[in-house]
Amino acid sequence: MKSHLPKYIRIIGIVVIVLIVLLGIGGYIAYSKREAVLQHEISKAIAKAKKDYNLDVKIGSATFTGLSTVSFRDITVIPEKRDSLLSIKKFDVSVKLMPLISGNVKLANVVLADAHLNLTSINHVKNFDFLFRKKKDTTETKPKTDLSEVAYNLMNQVLYKIPDDLDVKNFLISFTDDSASVKLLTTAAQIKDGKLSSTINVDNGTATWHVAGKMHPSDKDIAISLYADGKKVEIPVVEKRYHLKVNFDTVTTRLDKVENSGGVTRIYGYWAVKNLLVNQPAVSSNDIIVPNGSIDANLFVGKNYVSLDSSSLIHLKKIAIKTYIKYQLNPVKMYTVKINTDWLNAQDVFDASPEGMFDSLTGIQVIGKLKYHLHLFLDTSNPDKVQFESALYRDGFHITKYGKTNLAKLNNVFVYTPYEKGKPMPSRVIGPSNPDFTPLSEISPNLRYACMTSEDPYFYTNHGFAQESIRKSIATDFKQKKFKRGGSTISMQLVKNTFLSREKTLSRKIEEILIVWLIENDDIMSKDRMLEVYFNVVEWGKNVYGIGEAAHYYFGKSPSELTLGEGIFLASILPHPKTGLYSFEPDGTLRDGLHGYFKLIGNMMATHGWTTVDSVDYYGYSTVRLKPSLREEIAPVSGSVADSLIRQNTNEDDDEFTPPVAAQHQPEPEKKPGFFQRLFGKKDTTKKDELEVDTVGKTKKEIRQEKRALKKLQRQREKEMHDKGLM
Repeated sequence: MKSHLPKYIRIIGIVVIVLIVLLGIGGYIAYSKREAVLQHEISKAIAKAKKDYNLDVKIGSATFTGLSTVSFRDITVIPEKRDSLLSIKKFDVSVKLMPLISGNVKLANVVLADAHLNLTSINHVKNFDFLFRKKKDTTETKPKTDLSEVAYNLMNQVLYKIPDDLDVKNFLISFTDDSASVKLLTTAAQIKDGKLSSTINVDNGTATWHVAGKMHPSDKDIAISLYADGKKVEIPVVEKRYHLKVNFDTVTTRLDKVENSGGVTRIYGYWAVKNLLVNQPAVSSNDIIVPNGSIDANLFVGKNYVSLDSSSLIHLKKIAIKTYIKYQLNPVKMYTVKINTDWLNAQDVFDASPEGMFDSLTGIQVIGKLKYHLHLFLDTSNPDKVQFESALYRDGFHITKYGKTNLAKLNNVFVYTPYEKGKPMPSRVIGPSNPDFTPLSEISPNLRYACMTSEDPYFYTNHGFAQESIRKSIATDFKQKKFKRGGSTISMQLVKNTFLSREKTLSRKIEEILIVWLIENDDIMSKDRMLEVYFNVVEWGKNVYGIGEAAHYYFGKSPSELTLGEGIFLASILPHPKTGLYSFEPDGTLRDGLHGYFKLIGNMMATHGWTTVDSVDYYGYSTVRLKPSLREEIAPVSGSVADSLIRQNTNEDDDEFTPPVAAQHQPEPEKKPGFFQRLFGKKDTTKKDELEVDTVGKTKKEIRQEKRALKKLQRQREKEMHDKGLM
């Protein structure tokens, strides 16, 4: 055995020598032919860019300057009939040989000088729209894309294209559209020995940014920060275009690991920001400031879904929030959101609130612990079955000191100042010194139960929130692709009217929810007192606030004298109080379109045992009469026009509408239906007794129009009830 060993060694040595010789010969041939190969590949790339993307690519020169380094000069890229996109004076790039042998292109060194990437979007014409152009359809049936593989390959490609050594000088990126422009000039950027440093001139010296950190792309280890010299990082183009002001001291991102196994690509990372300021009218009317925020973001990509894994944690000061978000693309689009916390110190929770978001709670002091749970699941193929759960649990929780606003003020006499279009109206004292103030015991049960039926039938048993109503509202909003009225309980409406402004912002809505939770769960007010204050501050017409004013305004009565029909009428106008008069005919009787609403509310009241079943008079509908002195203010308009006016004001937060009266100019009537609308319109299937209209002096066409308008009004009222979860 030993005698044969040197023989095998000699054979292996000979084979190695032969391979070295062959590689040398092949390398020499490849080296000698590489210029021709380079020019051939460049020609192919230019032709492909022209054919597939209508890009005119020109390269002044391209040549090898080393074993694996190619030097380009005077590169230009111009999309057909578009502004110039890219120009580069000098671009040298070299690749690593070993990865190249295995088929991977890994950049070793990059030198870039005097370059300009010019992005424009003028008059809806973009010079970069080729990026979104779809490829031509083919008859070939391709299997559905595996998102996991795409994500893993994309991450590897991006990381492989980050060079080990980088030297950039004078690289300008500019963006211009019809309303804004921004220029970012990288005067210098370097990657050397795994360290990144850069200097970026913003808008001709407005600011100087720096991107710095460590870059080890081969090891999937990257950690970089963006900050500015002596000021915050601001992005003016975002503010101009989206009315979104964003600035911060420093933002940091880190990539820790990328792996693929079991058909899932897992990307582990981290984001953090210091002194983030956000101002957007839809979010808040004030600047919102997050001093310190971060997220351990673990992104998982499966074959047909993208998710933020439940191991991800959002950190705000001393609290941590477990977050899970999943978006499934096929075969059906599905959305899942789960937010959970462990038991947290209650004071830490309130201290973690972003500055400027919940003004009335600023400075509040509490004891005890809190724990939150949220679950939302939406199958887009069946939105009516949406799942929704939200709960804030408490353990020993109690308010020891109120913040900026005393949440117990409603237990005593207080001054209420309503607002119209942002301007204060005459204040009202909510107490016995106000002759219109009405104790709960002196408010007719007809009115109390009618309003509770339409707004919040489980007011006395819920804790300020109707979870089923919110669930149905989510389904309705999704199907209609816009936010509609729904989900607000009497407790929420009370808080909105007495503690908060009428601004329609996300922060105001969240603040409303928090105050309701505090009042209901810390026993700040009794249910009876909440209902009493609600009836004395809620709006029932232009400058008509409280049931005392409303009862006298419409009927010349005290609240204790209101009939069942009058109570149902007043409940019907709560969603659009300024249009109350347009529920009446000029003779003071109710419009026919309210038949259906009276029947609906009356039947629901009977179900709760709050009245008896009435299938003859529609629960007092025919007995309702507007007081004579107001009848002259009602403009003699058709039912279709009145219906149109009422529909203008159905949002719970909208106080912008003022209905016209007889002395004002009347709006134009609804556009008459065309020939094809009349020819193919749906047949009237509504029962005759629900569509009775005054036919005196009207043509058949006008009668048909008014009946259609009445049908629309009835459907709208029923839909309002459905959105509130009452149907």
